[in-house]
Amino acid sequence: MGGKAKPSPRPRYAAPMSGPLTFLVASPHLQGSFFEGAVVLLLEHDAQGAMGLMVHLPAGPTVAELLPDLAQEQAPVWLGGPVDPSLGWCLYRAPVGLEGEVQLTEGLMVSSSQDVLHAVIAGGQRYMLVLGYAGWAAGQLTEEARVGTWLWVEQDTPELLWDVAPEDRWNEALRRLGVSPDTIVPGGAQA
Repeated sequence: MGGKAKPSPRPRYAAPMSGPLTFLVASPHLQGSFFEGAVVLLLEHDAQGAMGLMVHLPAGPTVAELLPDLAQEQAPVWLGGPVDPSLGWCLYRAPVGLEGEVQLTEGLMVSSSQDVLHAVIAGGQRYMLVLGYAGWAAGQLTEEARVGTWLWVEQDTPELLWDVAPEDRWNEALRRLGVSPDTIVPGGAQA
């Protein structure tokens, strides 16, 4: 979150997203990797690549430690992924009427504008400040899903984000798929 509305090479969307929310859930076989136990809110996936925000891992500092002008704000900052950790994203529930807001679904907005973050905090909304993102080159995410690296969980509402504790999101996402981590075989779907 830089100055006002920090431009980013991603995302390219300008209108509300359509369809269900997609969460990428790391395969249990990613033990020891950066994405072990990861739950990623997918923001974009098209022929040019994909991007999303990890929503399960606190980054360490509080919002006040990162942004001194918000000295009273003790909410944690979250690690969104390994790409561009200087770029901040605010996930929150309801529009605040400022430029740079994108509605992902009812009850879930995203913005990279620091003005929006301040308005969300001033309005007392629940939110997540996420630094960085996870990104994939053209075709990379599709291939990773094909070999079983990621499981896809589609949800019509954002309760996995708002109503499930961060440390429980991975297990809950798998439960919603109807699978147990120890029943997933490495290798993915191969035809």
